[in-house]
Amino acid sequence: MSILPDWRIRELAREGMIEPFEDRLVRTSENAHVISYGLSSFGYDLRCAPEWKVFVNAFNTVVDPKDFDAKGFVDVVSDEIIIPPNSFVLARSVEYLCIPDTVMVVALGKSTYARCGIVANVTPLEPGWEGHVTLEFSNTTPLPAKMYANEGCVQLLFFEGERPEVTYRDRGGKYQGQTGVTLPKL
Repeated sequence: MSILPDWRIRELAREGMIEPFEDRLVRTSENAHVISYGLSSFGYDLRCAPEWKVFVNAFNTVVDPKDFDAKGFVDVVSDEIIIPPNSFVLARSVEYLCIPDTVMVVALGKSTYARCGIVANVTPLEPGWEGHVTLEFSNTTPLPAKMYANEGCVQLLFFEGERPEVTYRDRGGKYQGQTGVTLPKL
């Protein structure tokens, strides 16, 4: 298995792997600086959509992946989000991905946010998976922290190898084809 360079990611994007696809690293938008997104040397920086689920502790809800209670978060639609101290937010990517059967993707946090104490959960995207990526961010600081929609939030690293015996699509994975911010499923 080998990591994919920009030219190979570009080829796969032309075949529909990433939509919409930015063919270069974007650092400005309408004369304003943005947290970079788009194609880099050995990866692709995804953007956050302006849909957020912010975890709050207003009802003493227990976060349980087997019995998820939606009272544990509030929905926010905004170009910016303030993550409370020592809290957590779910978001989704602007981009819709269709991962080829010979590609494995790992989503990692961007250093700009990491330097502010915002940590992105490392997320694998398996061969054959498709959908908007649900992204998880933790504010590890004792201060409120801000994130921005439509700007870079995580970097994807692509690895290509032989097709596995069973892909995510083949086994009917529970998060296949997800759109919007998707909560835990069993």
